[in-house]
Amino acid sequence: MYLTITFIIIGIGIFLFVKDYFSIDTTSILIMSLFIVSGVLNPEEGFAGFNHPATITLGCMFVLSAAVFKSGIINGLSSKIVKIARVNYVLALIVFCLTAAVFSAFINDTAVVAMLIPMALMVSRETGIAPSRLLIPISFSALFGGTCTLIGTSTNILVSSYAQELGSTGFEMFEFSLAALGITAAGLIYIFIVAPLILPKRIKKSETLQHEAEDYMAEIEILPKNPDINKAIGKTFLISDLQVQILMIKRNHLRFYEFNEETILREGDVLKVLMNPSKISKIRESKYYKFSGIGEISEDDSEKRIFEVMIPHGSSLSGKTLAQTKFRNNYYASVLAIRQRKETITKNVANVSLKEGDMLLIYTARHNIQALTRNKMLVALSEYEDRKINYKKAIPAILILMGVILAAAFNITSILISALVGSLLIVTTAILKPNEAYKAIEWKVIFMVAGVLSMGKALEKTGGSELISNFLFENLGGLPPQIMLSLIFLFTFLATNVLSSKATAVLMTPIVIEFAQILQVSEKPFLIAVMFACSLTFMTPVSYPTNTMVYAPGNYKFTDYLKIGTPLNLVVWIAASIIIPLFFPF
Repeated sequence: MYLTITFIIIGIGIFLFVKDYFSIDTTSILIMSLFIVSGVLNPEEGFAGFNHPATITLGCMFVLSAAVFKSGIINGLSSKIVKIARVNYVLALIVFCLTAAVFSAFINDTAVVAMLIPMALMVSRETGIAPSRLLIPISFSALFGGTCTLIGTSTNILVSSYAQELGSTGFEMFEFSLAALGITAAGLIYIFIVAPLILPKRIKKSETLQHEAEDYMAEIEILPKNPDINKAIGKTFLISDLQVQILMIKRNHLRFYEFNEETILREGDVLKVLMNPSKISKIRESKYYKFSGIGEISEDDSEKRIFEVMIPHGSSLSGKTLAQTKFRNNYYASVLAIRQRKETITKNVANVSLKEGDMLLIYTARHNIQALTRNKMLVALSEYEDRKINYKKAIPAILILMGVILAAAFNITSILISALVGSLLIVTTAILKPNEAYKAIEWKVIFMVAGVLSMGKALEKTGGSELISNFLFENLGGLPPQIMLSLIFLFTFLATNVLSSKATAVLMTPIVIEFAQILQVSEKPFLIAVMFACSLTFMTPVSYPTNTMVYAPGNYKFTDYLKIGTPLNLVVWIAASIIIPLFFPF
């Protein structure tokens, strides 16, 4: 009975992952709760994911990555990267892709891509290279880099730790690096030679959108006897009937940027507004308003301006509307437009549910944007600030990260212990304050991993993984191991394009271990195949967070990922089928 319940719950989980009714971490916790409530897992087994070595190691690695970024060591290289990239498209492609691959091998790939996107957009503005020619290659290169070390991606850590729990030996820091480098070389050759022939040469939608937003700005004076005088902004004719967005109030030569729907309008107030052009004539016909001017923001309006930003992976704004977060009142910023997947939204933006990867045009002061970026809620795209290296923090941060890597690489201790000690050193040496370390952890990922681990545990406990492995053996057992490995790789990366990479990894790990035991061969080639297949997913913008992050800034279409990513996945599949057995014999 419990086996049937397990398959039903996993089926429900797959359905929820595909339909995206809830955030991925919420779905994962829901699955875990169903296993506990149904009795498939007891509470200790269900909640075991929260103190699993993989979960703790991931949390520590988030802290170490944040410390390296805060030190400015990577940003300090930005001027050199941009200088090379300005020369021509080929050099820009090579330098951005290699930078993404190298850094992603050791630190959080989503953070690396978030850093490189503004730099790539700046190069695009200065050279005329379409952002669509650079951003997908950057994302794909980061994925390749992440496969090269144990700490390169959360999936690597998850598969290795879970395999150890199931009785396998796990993986060392650089144990699979040579195999990964071989596959990475094949992938980068494709990106450098074939991808430029397929990549779209599409202008950046946001630039047109920004000009439109500026063109529709106007200043309106409240004339005597206006019915809106002494009314709260939210109840005025401008808001309730014309849906005008008020950006600033000038009153008695003073400018007010901090106001809300309860703020009272006064006679003589001059409002800077954003409006639909169709509403301009209605205001002109009214005897209660007077246009003070229409056009772009004046040069002397230095306190506020339009910023182009993106919602990064792990942002607290994801899944919420601007109205729910009271964005304007809490952050003193007005959202003019939202670029979300295929559409650009300029009306009723307050009620749009925001998603990771969405682009926003925001009218606010620079210090407000800086505060939002510091809190990892937004990434500024419209400009890139070249930061100086803080050597007092950069040198110890790099030394601690190297110590973590070397301690694990030379088997002095496990990656769990070295990462834990490293993160504690980061805090005790004041490279990060305790609250900064806490904020650095992507808790959505932690909850998601803890939740999906319950699926693997349920499969293992109820015999589901053994049942599936026996089914595979009966149907594939007569094939050579290399062919079976190739088919497992194919199935895994196809599943990852539908499910999350971590859910697929947790489901496949116990299955391939059981399968290898039935075949009486080493499980390591199959585990490596699962590990690589879960990370190297290129066919959709939602298959991996970095693919989602570049979707809107590059003005891509869903079909762009299919055109570019499908051949690349075929290249990777063939390369992995050949290379993995060379380094990990059966």
